[in-house]
Amino acid sequence: MDRPLRDVPARAGDLLDALPAALDGTGPALRALDPDVPRGHEAPRGVPYGTALVVRTSGSTGRSRDVLLGADALRASAAATAARLGGPGRWLLALPVHHVAGLQVLVRALLAGHAPHVLGAGPFRAEGFRAAVDGLGTDLPRYTSLVPTQLVRVLDDDAATAAARTFDAILVGGAATSPTLLARARAAGVRVVTTYGMTETCGGCVYDGVALDGVQVDVDAEQRVSLTGPVLATGYLGRPDLDATTFVTQRGARWLRTSDRGRVVDGRLQVLGRLDDVLVSGGVKVDPQAVEAVVAAHPGVREVCVVGVPDQHWGQCVVAVVVTSDGAAPPLQDLRTSVAAALGPASAPRQVVVVDALPLRGPGKPDRRAVARLAVEQQAQAPPA
Repeated sequence: MDRPLRDVPARAGDLLDALPAALDGTGPALRALDPDVPRGHEAPRGVPYGTALVVRTSGSTGRSRDVLLGADALRASAAATAARLGGPGRWLLALPVHHVAGLQVLVRALLAGHAPHVLGAGPFRAEGFRAAVDGLGTDLPRYTSLVPTQLVRVLDDDAATAAARTFDAILVGGAATSPTLLARARAAGVRVVTTYGMTETCGGCVYDGVALDGVQVDVDAEQRVSLTGPVLATGYLGRPDLDATTFVTQRGARWLRTSDRGRVVDGRLQVLGRLDDVLVSGGVKVDPQAVEAVVAAHPGVREVCVVGVPDQHWGQCVVAVVVTSDGAAPPLQDLRTSVAAALGPASAPRQVVVVDALPLRGPGKPDRRAVARLAVEQQAQAPPA
């Protein structure tokens, strides 16, 4: 039996009005679409019964897909989050609600019985975060979700950092968070919790490397991460081909086969990056996330994305694209020495590109394709040494 699907602009107010009926089945399922992105006409269609939200995501391929999230899966995710963090609380919404991380803040808040406090419209700024925190109640635990770029901006502002200390937990996800950034946050007294998950798992389902209650993690011989549990999506709207390759039944359970590499160390999942992100330079495989961790530890580096650009000698040339505190490029030789010592000479960047901000996709992931284009343009202007 199908259920009607209603498209709504991705605005917190509109969603808060319609979300309770979507969750309890008395209203249509909702698809929140970015109001700033023009779209063509889409014929009305139904979704499987039990679906509450349809979340449009492009993933790493850039191809749009609609993920079907059931009400039971959303409730299971919200309940597991509350259990892990220490109980229901008050939530500050600081993420866009056409992505699953923002939508889940709404779901968690509503199921906790308290409407979320919403950050003001416009780009994320430290002063806006600070002002929004002032309006959050203090009678219950305080929670919010940020992406790493937002956390950097908070930590760069003393008053915003002080406001961040008032939260019982700040979930940080949407993109890899460097160990340097985590250490900086914790040294400042900010209680950060790293999250791993995706739209197909109703958002984060592994916190600080440990799966939420009911979720299981598996890593196969090629380091592919798979996930199972009550938080899994129903599938994709109108894409049985994706359903067949992404969701598989193994060992009596339905699993999501991700495109991420990982390993389990002492019972904790360490995500190593995407399977298709590995670079090959001079015939040697280079893990860009590992290089990013070393570069991020360099003084003055606030954000970094490592990409490969075509090179006639090396196949791919390793390039570090960075955002720095003063806009100056860190010495290339210093970075090369640090990376070579930690990971081997093939991983050492052959060029450093400084930008004001990394191109992003989704709620806060570096857009590696756009970053690579920037690196290629820079390389054309000034070939690496």
